Amino acid sequence: MHESFAALAEPNRFRIVELLRTGPRPVNDIAERLDLNQPQVSKHLRVLKEAGLVDVQPRAQQRVYALQARPLRELHEWLERYRRIWDARLDAMDELVAELQRDEKARGRKKKG
Repeated sequence: MHESFAALAEPNRFRIVELLRTGPRPVNDIAERLDLNQPQVSKHLRVLKEAGLVDVQPRAQQRVYALQARPLRELHEWLERYRRIWDARLDAMDELVAELQRDEKARGRKKKG
């Protein structure tokens, strides 16, 4: 999983993964759509492949890259644990804010009365 985070930390590799969400693409198409040169894209794709995030299929003279679900699922599951923790903390903070607002309203009524 650390390899996935390291690979995605580079903005162009993240952009490539985002582009591949819509389906497999050849290197030249990726380069054109992201306005990068082909050797640069190939280097990024090599890092993504080594991290297990993409797979490559040769088609005639092209190499077509596609996302691999497993490492992305692992990242999702890892992040989900933290999302649950933060959701609970934010819910507690919402309750505290609501309580403080009720107390403030009650004090305001006492001052008027």
